[in-house]
Amino acid sequence: MTSAASENPQSVLTQPTRARLFARLSRLGRPSGTVELAAELGLHPSGVRVHLERLHAAGLIVRERRPQPRGRPRDSWQIATDGVPRHDPPDAYQQLARLLVASIPPRPARLREVERSGQELGRQLMGSAGSAATAEETLARVFSVLGFAPQREHANAATTVFKLGSCPYREAVRENPSVVCALHRGLTIGLLERLDPAGTLKTFLPTDPDRAGCLIEVQGLDARRSTSRRRGVGPSPQHSPPRAATPSSGGAPSLSP
Repeated sequence: MTSAASENPQSVLTQPTRARLFARLSRLGRPSGTVELAAELGLHPSGVRVHLERLHAAGLIVRERRPQPRGRPRDSWQIATDGVPRHDPPDAYQQLARLLVASIPPRPARLREVERSGQELGRQLMGSAGSAATAEETLARVFSVLGFAPQREHANAATTVFKLGSCPYREAVRENPSVVCALHRGLTIGLLERLDPAGTLKTFLPTDPDRAGCLIEVQGLDARRSTSRRRGVGPSPQHSPPRAATPSSGGAPSLSP
């Protein structure tokens, strides 16, 4: 067994499986057995035990060993109180996002505020610089950069449909779907304001974040002209932006603009 003194916590956590185990134990906040952790990660308990031993040797986790009537003792693992590495935990920002969205009640008035904030973020994200790409191409590229893995198709000559193949905010969505989807919808509207004020968000249909497949349907984007010719420095928020949603009570934002 490698001694704790010879194990560097930062280097131990560079291995992906050990980082996942440490993040999972951090999230659980309680002792967890080897078999339980292996099942959650979809790995064999023997291999998981080796990684847990390395985390234990580095002083990142502690072990509680309980004798069993038969067979080997049962080990339970949890985060060491004095063993947190001197850098951000592997999922620190995911944890922060979950805490923040959980603190916002999904009441209609608050959801409207969240959507307006999303619109401003969308406008800021685009800035004012033009592009040789069309508005449709630019919107698809932004969705890709944000991690949504969009698939694009045309329902008709005036309508572009984006099917999102991934949800980069799935952890936060599980915590408070109404708030996160309201923010995303507002962000999309803000992007449209900068890209092409004539563009209208017709449909914003959220789905299960683990399956992804959210649908965003946009009408009126000019697929021929570049955004640099269309928007110059971009419209101000007062220039007739696409209408925001009126969130439905107790659920996800309304899907009809």
